[in-house]
Amino acid sequence: MPATTPPNADVVEHDPLAEGTSTHEVVKSHARIPWRFLGNRALFYLFTLWAALTINFFIPRMMKGDAVSQYLARNQNISAEAADALRALLGLDTDKSMWQQYLDYWKLLLQGDLGIAFTHGMRPVTEVIAGALPWTVGLVGIATVIAFSIGTSLGAVIGWKRGSKLDFLIPLTTFFNTIPYFWLGLLAIAIFAVNLKWFPIGKAFGPGISPGWNWEFIGQVIHHGTLPALTIVIASLGGWMLGMRNMMLTVLDEDYITVAQAKGLPNRRVLWRYAARNAVLPQIQSFALSLGFIVGGTVVMEMVFSYPGVGKMLLDATNAKDYALMQGVFLVITISVLLANILADVAYAFLDPRTRQTES
Repeated sequence: MPATTPPNADVVEHDPLAEGTSTHEVVKSHARIPWRFLGNRALFYLFTLWAALTINFFIPRMMKGDAVSQYLARNQNISAEAADALRALLGLDTDKSMWQQYLDYWKLLLQGDLGIAFTHGMRPVTEVIAGALPWTVGLVGIATVIAFSIGTSLGAVIGWKRGSKLDFLIPLTTFFNTIPYFWLGLLAIAIFAVNLKWFPIGKAFGPGISPGWNWEFIGQVIHHGTLPALTIVIASLGGWMLGMRNMMLTVLDEDYITVAQAKGLPNRRVLWRYAARNAVLPQIQSFALSLGFIVGGTVVMEMVFSYPGVGKMLLDATNAKDYALMQGVFLVITISVLLANILADVAYAFLDPRTRQTES
């Protein structure tokens, strides 16, 4: 039976979400700035950044061989003097101690100098990464956001209507999630690119097209990026959908959902304002990690579709032992993951103030 408000102008109706959830605390503490919470998180992320960059310095130097040795193995006609000049250019002939190299590494890093990319015509690493980064972020980023939005929304609806015909979507999408991505990509190319000829086989744009802000180039980028983007969405949709559906089943048993329904609120409002809002909280952290690793790209996808992204560039740099480029890509990935986690912490604290109250 719907609850009625007493005929008293001074009585304020309480939102059902305030019963047993964090919304009541939001009203009480919205004016408080959680300085201790923000300070603790800042110190944590600064330490994490230092540790990641330190590991980034030592790992390439623990690997056997170097970029010049790899180059000489492929080009036997290089003279000894030219090889020594290459080592000097790349800083591989130094007799400095590891500690001094570490200090020089931080000095150059703070100046924005990431070194020279040996495998890209001695171009600066920052320039090489800047050229590949938009391709990866544009393709993988859009595909990840689409997969998260569709999967989370459908998962919420399926969890709300448990036992309905929509449940068949869970095993269907989970099946695609279990298929190795390289096989899914090759299958998509064989069907939609080779047989049906709806999409091109690979690359970011067609031959003879000059990059620029014109409709011809933009259309080519969209046409070439549609098939790899669809494969990413299909491959990751099941995970988002299953996770949200399971959290919805847990949330629907909470008392505040029963109270909201007992007050006669519309099902749509109970679903999105109360149930889905709380069920999506665990998804936020996973989504933040996915956003962070967007910069790293999907290496397999970029290899299958010959896409000029950061992931393929990192793989090529690793095979060629291009330490400067490897370090630069790892640096960008590390910073992007940390920034994504910071945004996730802020969003999580906003949606569920109990997280910041326990640390403050």
